[in-house]
Amino acid sequence: MDDVRYDPLAAGQVARLLTDELVRPVEPAVTAFVGELVGDAPVLGVLFYGSGLRQVDMEGILDFYIVLDRQADWARGRAAREANALLPPNVEYHERIIDGRTVRAKVAILTLGQFRALTARGCLDTTIWARFCQPARLVWVRDAVAADAILGCLIRAVGVAAWWAAMLGPESGSALAYWESLFRRTYAAELRVEGGNRPSMLLAGEPGTRFAALLPAAWAASGLSFRQEGETLYPAVPAGARARAERQWRVRAGLGRPLNVARLLKAAFTFAGGARYIAWKVRRHSGFDLALTPFEARHPLICLPRLLWRLKRAGVFRR
Repeated sequence: MDDVRYDPLAAGQVARLLTDELVRPVEPAVTAFVGELVGDAPVLGVLFYGSGLRQVDMEGILDFYIVLDRQADWARGRAAREANALLPPNVEYHERIIDGRTVRAKVAILTLGQFRALTARGCLDTTIWARFCQPARLVWVRDAVAADAILGCLIRAVGVAAWWAAMLGPESGSALAYWESLFRRTYAAELRVEGGNRPSMLLAGEPGTRFAALLPAAWAASGLSFRQEGETLYPAVPAGARARAERQWRVRAGLGRPLNVARLLKAAFTFAGGARYIAWKVRRHSGFDLALTPFEARHPLICLPRLLWRLKRAGVFRR
């Protein structure tokens, strides 16, 4: 049985684990897609994450985060930039033909300053640190300085997630038990359509080994005392600290769904390419080709009644 105190080398261990993960190769089509997506834009970096990374499904929707220095560094309308500054991230839908097949992606956008703020322990929005304590790949980066800055945000995300896992989790248990408990909390705080087994799925296979290594390293790096006996961890969390954390989490859980609803409402006006995304989803799940006209693709809100009528006549809502 070992008592573990603050270890300055542990932060380096977390950084090495994440760096090794970030630079792992991805499908060539992913790299080609991101290269075309970025083009000449002064982007700091592009992170690839989510189910497309876990399952390598090039027929589905890939998920990327574009990290900018300034809002103006990504071409879009002024209203979209201001909305992203107020309630990040904005989400866009993009398609590219890569090696003869269509690659589709949802692309979220935020600045480095927003990334840092949203991975702070005091942040009331759990969305970003909960996403980026999970595996990701840095599939495009401007330079070494930008890479270090993005890595710093990911280290913060892991540190915040690990702290909440200790505060909200069991008094003792395996590393995976703490992560599963945390992800059940974060999923419950959001409007998510995934089933209740999603936290367990995130930890299955190779990712479980990764999460098991990260948790004690992150605890040690943050100065959180714990002891370890075999695979069982015993974080030294006083009852008072645990009660305070529960009260703080209730605030975050209460804000989670309203924030998601606000983002959905914002997306009705800022989701670039959203009509094409919806048309693809309809075709994938029902087989019906909505066949958008150029005007409908540019103005989905104006054309919404007509689009809904076409879907109704096709019987999509009865399937």
